[in-house]
Amino acid sequence: MAAPDLPNEATAPRSSADRWRRRSRTLRWLRIGVPALIVLILAAMAGSVAWNALRTKPQASGDPDAPIRLVNPRFVGRDDRGRAFVITAGSATRAQNDYQRVILDRPALVLDEEGPDPMRISAASGVYHEGDRKLELKGGVRISSAQQSFETAESLFDTKTGELVGSGPIQGSGSLGEINAKSYAVYGKGERMVFKGGVRARVQMK
Repeated sequence: MAAPDLPNEATAPRSSADRWRRRSRTLRWLRIGVPALIVLILAAMAGSVAWNALRTKPQASGDPDAPIRLVNPRFVGRDDRGRAFVITAGSATRAQNDYQRVILDRPALVLDEEGPDPMRISAASGVYHEGDRKLELKGGVRISSAQQSFETAESLFDTKTGELVGSGPIQGSGSLGEINAKSYAVYGKGERMVFKGGVRARVQMK
C-alpha cells in the first residue's frame, strides 16, 4: 500500500515567504502609487479649473466712453437763500456730448419737503444743467400742493434762486378757483404764483 503524500517541510516556509514578498510588493506599490495617483488627480482638477477660467474669462466691459447712468438718484440741495429742495428720478444719465447735462427719466422736484405745505413738481422727462444749476422739466408737468394743482407742458427750476417758471400754457385750480394762463412763475416755495398772458380765472366765492 502506497504511503500518502505529505507536505514537504522545505516548501512550507518558501510559500510563506512568497506570500510575504507579494504582500510587501503590494504595500510598496500602494505607498507609492496611491499618493502619485492623488497628485495626478489634483493636477488634473487644477488644470481643468484653469482651462475653464480661461475659456469663461469675462470680456472687457463695454465702451469706456459710454454714458454714466444712475438708478433712482436723489439730490438734496438748497438755494441761495438756504431754502431746501429735493430732486429725484427713475434714472439719471450723463449726456455723451455734454457732461454738464444730466438726462432724467420721470424726474420729481419737492420744494420745502419738511415744511407744512411742500410743493411737488413731476414730469415725464427732464434735464439738469450742472453749469447753471437749472432743472428743465418737460412732458405732462404737474405742480401740486395742499391747496393747488396745475398742469403745464414744461417748467424750469433754478436751484440757485429757488424760482420755478414756465413759458407754456398752464391750467389748474388754486385757493381762489380755476386759472388758465400762457405763462407763470412760482416764488418762495410756492407761496406766491404769478400768471401772465391771457389769464382767465373763475373765482370761487366762499
